[in-house]
Amino acid sequence: MEKSKYKDLIPNQIKKSSKIVALCIDQNHEGQGICKVDGIKDSEEVKEFIIFVNNMIPGEKGQIEITKLHNSYGYAKVVKIFNETKSPKRIVPICKEYGSCGGCNIMHMNYDAQLEFKNKMIEETLRRIGGINNIKVLPIIGMKSPKYYRNKVQIPYRKEHFKVNCGFFARESHNIIPINECLIQPNISTEIVKFIKNLCNEFHIEGYNEKYNSGTIRHVLIRTNKSLNEIMVVLVLTKGLLDHKDEIVSKIIKRYPAVKSIIINVNNKIGNTILGDKCITIYGKDYIIDELCGLNFRIGPKSFYQVNHQQTEVLYNKIIEIGNFKQEDCIIDAYCGIGTIGLIIASHVKQVLSVEIVEEAICNAKINARDNQINNIDFVCNKAEEQIIEWAKENIQIDAIIVDPPRKGCDIKLLDTIDEMKINKMIYVSCDPATLARDLKIMKEKGYNIRLVQPVDMFPYTSNCETITLLQRKDIDDRLKVRFDLENLPLVKEETKATYQEIKDYIYSKYNVKVSTLNIAQTKTKYGIIERECYNKPKDDDSRQPRCTREKEEMIVDALKYFKML
Repeated sequence: MEKSKYKDLIPNQIKKSSKIVALCIDQNHEGQGICKVDGIKDSEEVKEFIIFVNNMIPGEKGQIEITKLHNSYGYAKVVKIFNETKSPKRIVPICKEYGSCGGCNIMHMNYDAQLEFKNKMIEETLRRIGGINNIKVLPIIGMKSPKYYRNKVQIPYRKEHFKVNCGFFARESHNIIPINECLIQPNISTEIVKFIKNLCNEFHIEGYNEKYNSGTIRHVLIRTNKSLNEIMVVLVLTKGLLDHKDEIVSKIIKRYPAVKSIIINVNNKIGNTILGDKCITIYGKDYIIDELCGLNFRIGPKSFYQVNHQQTEVLYNKIIEIGNFKQEDCIIDAYCGIGTIGLIIASHVKQVLSVEIVEEAICNAKINARDNQINNIDFVCNKAEEQIIEWAKENIQIDAIIVDPPRKGCDIKLLDTIDEMKINKMIYVSCDPATLARDLKIMKEKGYNIRLVQPVDMFPYTSNCETITLLQRKDIDDRLKVRFDLENLPLVKEETKATYQEIKDYIYSKYNVKVSTLNIAQTKTKYGIIERECYNKPKDDDSRQPRCTREKEEMIVDALKYFKML
């Protein structure tokens, strides 16, 4: 029946350019459909050969054309989806270039389906790579209006037919897809990019030629703030000089008064790295200012700064909520960048210790702290795993650590150090579920419990996702019966009674102070918690016993409240 209906197809021939009928059964972590087909490959019969197909949704059946083959898997593109199998999750992409442009990869699914896919992808990645099977990933937090969200845009410029062209790279190539409109970046960013392309052609500024590493302009980077009233333009050139510089700058700022900074970045190296080491400011400041969670941050051309302003505020507020920080806490912010997370949580804790390996980022972080008049935060340029040990030598009691590493995840030495220093609480902010799963597996083997996994959709229409994970040392978890577990459970009277040892452990883990059984008994008696008769009681009222100090009494009261005994 199938053959007669689709007789124009060449079934079961698994070779490049073959067109076959395939059923999509799942999606991989990049949102590609997964098909398994039987057929003939290299003159041999194969069963359930895996083919990854762009723009295909599980449950759909259609005609696909094989574009690339490897020994055990291949790639294909959709020729047509059979109408009767089209998924209810499928929509017409809102971008005309979708499928050609390499920017977005799941725009063919409605937004609810995108969020569902990301939740499932994170769960499966944690299970497959991390061996984590018993953790329920919380529902991802999506955007209310998932468009025009990118505050950082990087557009390649190339020489084509003796003119400069610009746009996004086509999927899996460096061919330019001309940019007319992009629905995930502000319209003004797109307009400036096109305007600069026209200026290059007007003043005969040569576009970059990758093959010969020649030409002048390679990329244009645009950074915008929340209000779009401060814009930075970075011209990535192969040399530090720009012909007709003054005329080009004059035309840009006259057309776009919100441009407050124009910078030349010099990159003459072969390769895909966008920015070079040297920056030259040719107009205005070398930064723009953005307001985030009530604080102002200086953003430079090379600063790491989350690209989605709205969701970044969601992300950082969720870190504060999940962290459940106390005013007396001391927190480490590792991989701190320009200090955003540490500065935002500083008002919720006693002290923040921030560490970052990039010296320029630390300089910017110190300026951001000064500009926001935040004094309970320190910034150090060092490797996190080395600096934590230095802080420990100063007898600083660390209550929690926040890590927000790059896509490659945490350095194994840092994870070892966190374990060796017995830091009780760890909040891991990740932009890559695979490296997150790898690192969580390591920490789980070291005795940490995974308490919570909360995804946040920072990148709508793409398969990328940000994830917050809360980890707790298992021994602390078991001894202290973390409130996270208990706060929503009805407690009977017996369950509210912590043992003396549990109270001692709580105080030592939090304050690094030892209290005696007698101290606890005296405090319990003082606050009306009746002791068993003859337990730690003096033989008569005149008996002299050491009294509990006021400081220790306050610590014991805190522990009694924690265990809901007061």
